[in-house]
Amino acid sequence: MAGTLVKLYSHKDIERSQDLECDVCIIGSGAGGATLAAGLTKDGFDVIMLEAGQHRWRKDFNMDEGEAFQNLYQDGGLRTTSDLAISILQGKCVGGSTTINWTTCFRTPERILNLWQTKHGATELTSEELKPHFETVEARLNVNSWPKESINPNNKVIIDGCETLGWEASTLRRNVKGCANSGYCGMGCPVDGKQGMLVTYIPDALKHGLRLYTNVRAERIEHSVTQAEQVIAQVWNPQTNRFTGKTLRIRANIIVSSAGAINGPALFLRSGLNNTGLVGKRTFLHPVVGISATFEHAINGFYGAPQSASSHHFVDRGTDKMGFFIEAAPTHPMMAATALSVFGKDQQHFMKDLAHSSFLIALHVDGVLDEDNGGTVSLRSDGRVQVDYPISSALKEGFFASHQALCELALAAGAKKVSTLHPTPLILRSSNELPTLSQKTYGALEHGIFTAHQMGGLQLGKDPATSVVNPHLQHHQLKNLFVVDGSVFPSSLGVNPSLTIYALAHRARSAVKNML
Repeated sequence: MAGTLVKLYSHKDIERSQDLECDVCIIGSGAGGATLAAGLTKDGFDVIMLEAGQHRWRKDFNMDEGEAFQNLYQDGGLRTTSDLAISILQGKCVGGSTTINWTTCFRTPERILNLWQTKHGATELTSEELKPHFETVEARLNVNSWPKESINPNNKVIIDGCETLGWEASTLRRNVKGCANSGYCGMGCPVDGKQGMLVTYIPDALKHGLRLYTNVRAERIEHSVTQAEQVIAQVWNPQTNRFTGKTLRIRANIIVSSAGAINGPALFLRSGLNNTGLVGKRTFLHPVVGISATFEHAINGFYGAPQSASSHHFVDRGTDKMGFFIEAAPTHPMMAATALSVFGKDQQHFMKDLAHSSFLIALHVDGVLDEDNGGTVSLRSDGRVQVDYPISSALKEGFFASHQALCELALAAGAKKVSTLHPTPLILRSSNELPTLSQKTYGALEHGIFTAHQMGGLQLGKDPATSVVNPHLQHHQLKNLFVVDGSVFPSSLGVNPSLTIYALAHRARSAVKNML
């Protein structure tokens, strides 16, 4: 059982290779791992957590974009699919993506739970079953509706445009307390207003004896035919981005992968845990496209809550078309400049108008259509992770439809012009010009595509022939191995995924404890 000593270790504290033992070893400190660790340590279990990223906190969050991407994001914010078509934004720090996300919280939609139940055999995952878990984590993370009067002008474009067009729109719920409305959520909250794992469940777990090792990357899980036995992890120097030569070997009664929907499948592949060939398959990204819209009045989209309004008017477009939902993205200078595909004078002209620009994005609901299997996570010959995501015909059609909706929405809200993110942008100044969008091509490398929501790759399900873990997130073959993160999703959600991960992790506490 865990004692009362609280300790957080970095690479500087690990002077030699070590053999460690614990009740539970959790790989990853994000939404799933931290929520699980808080419950297990509170119940007296000895838990070791491994985090490949650094421990950065409020005093380090200086609202500098370049520094934040370098220190808080996977690959310094430069992770992409193998064809360079999709930019992948994902956290690499204590708290994982909850440290750098925009705090948007949705419960799992009923239609997605129905899909998981009917198509993937997850009959236990009903809204009634998940309700107490949602309620508990929402209380701990202070998830509440953002006041309509506090919505910034960037998000108000969604509200105003949808009201004019008669589309559905609503304010969002956010996990914040004492929010300064600074707008810099994506660079780490400088006032600890964001109630991510960094200031909630991780401190809770440390208080009850968690041993947290940062700058430590899990290389593989050693196992027998029926049992996960130990984790082999390497200590890295974040300044040099090099292996220090120190290794940790953690023998645990229970091993939990909470490394996310890209690094988690990669860990399984390095460990030889892919007997059924399902690991890394059905990876979903909520592929994102966007537009910029210029207004006469100031927008200042770099200030205020980054996301506080959304529209799900197009989230369900029938059984033969991919749905999408609409949100706003902040317009911080570095992110805005790199989102565009223009350079030189064109970029200078855009940046000159940045204070009057709004960014609207559409996130596409992949994995719901019968023929949509998303992408794949694999390993390159040198062991590095590779993400492949083919742009299907259904997604190309979705990109075209979402461009139409985004442009129409912005113009209805009063934009004097809207611009696509093609290398040669299409500029529209009235709704009469919407048909000209058909002149452009949509798909890989045709315009900007992004993802901040990575899901699937180690999917849950009842049938071991079609899934990696069961609905309790327990591995089908190795009963003391669990996966507790967004990689278990059998499809994308059609909403931001963090709250679903929190709830599933809270539910998984009892399943893990029952194995100890």
